[in-house]
Amino acid sequence: MASTSKPGIATANSGGSLTETGIEIRTSDGTADGLLYQPEGNSTWPGVFFFTDISGIRASQRAMAARICSEGYAVLMPNLYYRTGKPPLFEPGLKFGDEQFMKRMAELLSPLTSEAVERDAGNYIDFLAQQNAVKKPRFGAIGLCVSGATVLRMAAARPDQIAAAASLHGGRLYSDAPTSPHLLLPRIKARLYFGHAVNDKSMPQAAIGNFNRALEEWGGKYESEVYDAAHGWTVTDSPAYNPPQAERGFKALKELFVETLLGTN
Repeated sequence: MASTSKPGIATANSGGSLTETGIEIRTSDGTADGLLYQPEGNSTWPGVFFFTDISGIRASQRAMAARICSEGYAVLMPNLYYRTGKPPLFEPGLKFGDEQFMKRMAELLSPLTSEAVERDAGNYIDFLAQQNAVKKPRFGAIGLCVSGATVLRMAAARPDQIAAAASLHGGRLYSDAPTSPHLLLPRIKARLYFGHAVNDKSMPQAAIGNFNRALEEWGGKYESEVYDAAHGWTVTDSPAYNPPQAERGFKALKELFVETLLGTN
């Protein structure tokens, strides 16, 4: 189903070694490229999906995926935008809000219908479940920015396999559209975590309030917090990067996955 390149060795911030392997995943719409991270050693690890922001796979996102891996997880980071292109997805020097940036952003997002995202989610889960070093059958998922909605669609598509899903500064999680992510909640069994930005045009305070009410009505286990930071606060190459708040978010992810994937709860 998938081909892998020769793995390279990366060193996580904690000092532990891990492997970073280029992978390809066949989907109904083509072939998704991506990276698979695994801790060094002959063991099995809980699996986590890491979905990037709109700018795709690059150094900052690779570092985040590697840091999660260093905590004892096998991390799959697929290129969500494989239908449109491979990294780098943007020309150097483009900034959010620039005409060319926004045009490219629309090109990347337009193929990602709710149906396409759910199909991809199944392919990604099947791929990770086939890896010998990955524990089955329950996985975690993280989404940043536009991919905050992706983790909800994944959790809805495979409710018995996604045990935990986290969105950090996720956008448009609640809207009046018939495809709004909040409408997926009745299908979801996972424990959910949401770290919102206090200043986020893609998820303003009114939308956060509506989303929180939807979560309460859902009745599942969740946590929803607002960080004193702007959209993009977890990403080191973002102008909004906020180290203290990013560390707070990483701590929340650690707790979520320990309690859901490592069986301590």
